[in-house]
Amino acid sequence: MTTTDQLSFPRQHAVTQRFTLGAPRAFAVSPDGARVAFLRSSGGTDRVNRLWVLDLAAPGGPRERIAADPAALLGGAPEHLSAQERARRERTREGSAGIVGYAVDAAAETAVFALSGRLFTASLTEPLVRELDAPGPVIDPRLSPDGSRVAYVTRGALRVAGADGSGDREIASPEKDEVAYGVAEFVAAEEMERTRGFWWSPESDRLLVARVDTAKVRRWWISDPAHPDQPPASVPYPAAGTPIADVTLFLMGLAGERTEVVWDRARFPYLARVHWSQSGAPLLLVQSRDQKHHRYLAVNTASGETRLVHEDEDARWLELHDGVPAWAPDGRLVRIADEGGARVLVVGDRALTGGQLHVRAVLDIDVRDILVSASAGPEAEDPETGEVHVYRVNELGVRRVSEGPGLHTAVRGGQSTLLRTAGPGPEGPAVAVVREGRPPVEVVSYAQEPVLTGRFRLVEAGERRIPTAVLLPTGYDASQGSLPVLLDPYGFPHAQRAVASHHAHLTSQWFADQGFAVIRPDGRGTPGRSPEWEKSIKDEMAAVILEDQVAALQALAEDFPLDLGRVAVRGWSGGGFLSALAVLRRPDVFHAAVVGAPVTDLRLYDSHYQERYLGDPNENPEVYARNSLITDKGLSLAAEPARPMMIIHGLADDNVVVAHSLRLSTALLEAGRPHEVLPLTGATHMTPQEEIAENLLLLQLDFLKRSLGLA
Repeated sequence: MTTTDQLSFPRQHAVTQRFTLGAPRAFAVSPDGARVAFLRSSGGTDRVNRLWVLDLAAPGGPRERIAADPAALLGGAPEHLSAQERARRERTREGSAGIVGYAVDAAAETAVFALSGRLFTASLTEPLVRELDAPGPVIDPRLSPDGSRVAYVTRGALRVAGADGSGDREIASPEKDEVAYGVAEFVAAEEMERTRGFWWSPESDRLLVARVDTAKVRRWWISDPAHPDQPPASVPYPAAGTPIADVTLFLMGLAGERTEVVWDRARFPYLARVHWSQSGAPLLLVQSRDQKHHRYLAVNTASGETRLVHEDEDARWLELHDGVPAWAPDGRLVRIADEGGARVLVVGDRALTGGQLHVRAVLDIDVRDILVSASAGPEAEDPETGEVHVYRVNELGVRRVSEGPGLHTAVRGGQSTLLRTAGPGPEGPAVAVVREGRPPVEVVSYAQEPVLTGRFRLVEAGERRIPTAVLLPTGYDASQGSLPVLLDPYGFPHAQRAVASHHAHLTSQWFADQGFAVIRPDGRGTPGRSPEWEKSIKDEMAAVILEDQVAALQALAEDFPLDLGRVAVRGWSGGGFLSALAVLRRPDVFHAAVVGAPVTDLRLYDSHYQERYLGDPNENPEVYARNSLITDKGLSLAAEPARPMMIIHGLADDNVVVAHSLRLSTALLEAGRPHEVLPLTGATHMTPQEEIAENLLLLQLDFLKRSLGLA
């Protein structure tokens, strides 16, 4: 690889949004298996998504067509996004444009979507797109299962109209500025992965609607110092130990009549999941604030009263999972539970999987079986490091659907199963529809091919067998001797770095090609191995995750050319916290750190995330003090000598607010520790701007070389 190619990667990485543009995504398969709807832009640098349909039963064979094109619908005019829509996209980490989300009816014959705050429907069976006359800006429109109506949110109100736009009316209106109907509150969207706030009945005659009241939630003010003429934005942010949003739920008829759904909200304030299907009554999963208790509740649709279906309890915490709870077609409860040291699929009172699998999510449920994604469990003979596969599960056993190493997921409809595979090969993620007795049908990707090839090895490091990805420079030869080391971890729950996916390691490979040995350990606390592996960080998050990073580094030095006298670490968000933690508490091991958007005082992060691992800061202040980088008194448990730090933070970040980095900088100054601060004007937690994303990599490289004496 030439130097030109290496230096061009940061630009390509930025303009392709990490090689996601042009790749198909957001799939829906019709229940008869005849159609697949999906989003895709026209090329690897095109941010504007179109809505597409793959007609599997077309005359002459499967055929793709565009169902809705934003350029045609907007007539070339630019998009205009409301503040609410921008916030919603920040929560879902959505950086593209055009049609970024859609919903379909039960038959997947019609889709509905918002574009530039306007409301559209598109047929998935014929070329027909219609704009509905609706007050905007429109957020999260959803069709009734029978396709006759569409519900949507605008300015905190929930409205319902006919699928042709007729009879548009408001069925729930906010009583005050702090109230909104039909939306997900901050922690639901940011931490629970519940992005919805209303759900249609299977009969299409009423809805379950969340009412969110943030009156008691403390307001934070997000300003842009580069534009002092603009007022700051007020954000209700439920930091750890402070009041959270009051979320209630109502059954609403199409004329606005309502019945409140009743449960013990004082004890279970979090509405985590809602499921409503033809297989049973509306099903809720509600959480206690400490997340040690879950209740599964069935709703009486006549009275709004709830009946306890099941209850879970854990001394540390209970995880939330995609696709559950739900009803099986025979009315049994489907859930994922931690039992016998494993994470298993439970249907009714019976666990259908055991310690061989670590179940990650339920993908589909039908009368034949349940489709799940899972990694190797604690009793598996082969750890299958970094892999996630798709399985069919029923009372007769478990059968793997996906083939080959990689990260696999699926969407199913009828006899058609769409499989997405992000494998270890350089070709990138692939999508294909599999139908029994027929050849697979590829869903074409227009994503760009990276200018470099990731060459990673997945190993298990040390006595704890810590899953780790190791990358060396392209063309490295042992005669070149040991290499300076760059740790590139996340280290926190909900994200893995040691995965069997080529594109997941491209940035690390670019750093490796600049002369580093890059290692990416997934120590305790990261997902995918066992409940005990994940939950061992309870109350001791900082000490445990740092201990495993050090253990992996030292163990790998026995087998790889690592220069332990020159070790740096880089990370973003939770990884930024870990990077700063490394140089502050183990400067004997780590010699420089790039600290991106770090959480520094854990009391300033949101309630649902932080209290899960550390409890209530009002009750356990000492736990927060020893796990935070800083306290009211300054640096927390910092050791000598001082190591160089580059702190990077977006000034418009409303998730990890810039106060985290500013307070860290102040504490470092008070302690006489030199450091660099790089403020990103107008950047959020995602930093989607192309120029920023490109130059961030180059500036980090410059800092690392200077700090380790490589410049």
